[in-house]
Amino acid sequence: MAPLRIAIIGGGIFVKEQHIPAALACSLIEVKALWSRSLKTAEDAAKLVKDSVPDVELYSSDSGSGKSYDDLLKRADIDGVVLALPIVDQPKFIEKALAAGKHVLAEKPIAPDVASAVKLIEYYKKVSAESKAIFAIAENFRFNQGWTYGAEQIKKLGKVTGFVVRMNSMMQTSNKYYNTPWRTKPEYQGGFLLDGGVHFTAAIRKLLGSENAVESLIAQTSLVSSHLPPVDSINAVLKLKSGVVGSYIASVGTTLQAFEFHVACEGGFVKAESSKVVTGRGVGDSAQIEEKVFERTSGVKEEVQAWAESIVAGRPNPEQTPEMALGDLELLEKMLTSGDQDGARQKLQYQHFS
Repeated sequence: MAPLRIAIIGGGIFVKEQHIPAALACSLIEVKALWSRSLKTAEDAAKLVKDSVPDVELYSSDSGSGKSYDDLLKRADIDGVVLALPIVDQPKFIEKALAAGKHVLAEKPIAPDVASAVKLIEYYKKVSAESKAIFAIAENFRFNQGWTYGAEQIKKLGKVTGFVVRMNSMMQTSNKYYNTPWRTKPEYQGGFLLDGGVHFTAAIRKLLGSENAVESLIAQTSLVSSHLPPVDSINAVLKLKSGVVGSYIASVGTTLQAFEFHVACEGGFVKAESSKVVTGRGVGDSAQIEEKVFERTSGVKEEVQAWAESIVAGRPNPEQTPEMALGDLELLEKMLTSGDQDGARQKLQYQHFS
């Protein structure tokens, strides 16, 4: 069959380093156009495409008549868009693409907050009922082999009895991602805790599975490093629907260093990350320890391939549904809300996996 004809929307760091190479590597996709806020940014991104697609068309907010985002969406020869824009801007761009009947793969998080995400999903269901357009969220952690393998091992080890997530690092002012204006002065909750944090809520949800969904939580938040407002640190206790409790500790403003996803089960434990999983089968000194290492990958090529395959198949990939991304966002938002309310318990309602 003919390849899917797509436009890439955005010209930032992640588009250039990840989305463009992933799209070019996917045999099911043909890049037809690029849009960015400025023509210069679109031209810079196009340099990465020109060798493979010399006739790629450029659109931008400052390109004049016939070259706007709306003009791009009017093209009958564009089947879908891969969209990576600032968090507060994405929903309106997604809505316009869906209204035009285009398939959408949009960067995480799905929206700046749960309320906006719920409205977006309701809009998607309404318009796609006729157009059959597929709206997917690009959560690349779900396409890292480590999380998938770790989740499989946890299921084999019996009931989950506890878990610890520790994500500690320092987002320095010299970091290339920090030095994007919309991140330096965030107009959305949580700052970098939201921007990068939905990766980590996705990871723990993937490991625990639907049978161990989070039912409620309490949390404290703080701003440790003044350049990372509004808050940069979370300490939370999560209660699963089974009654089991675990901890979620995350900071992007500390000199502490940690990357730990540790799940205890009746029959052993799993320590997981994107490219390595340590499994302990058994209890105490008699436990058999296995370490499995996977090829290190961002997961972006895999998620773009999965999106393209879902369009060909005519049904969404379950790892990319907006409902799944809503659950990732809700878990983080409830921790931030609890922190704002000095540790008040928060109930969760969107932790289903369908």
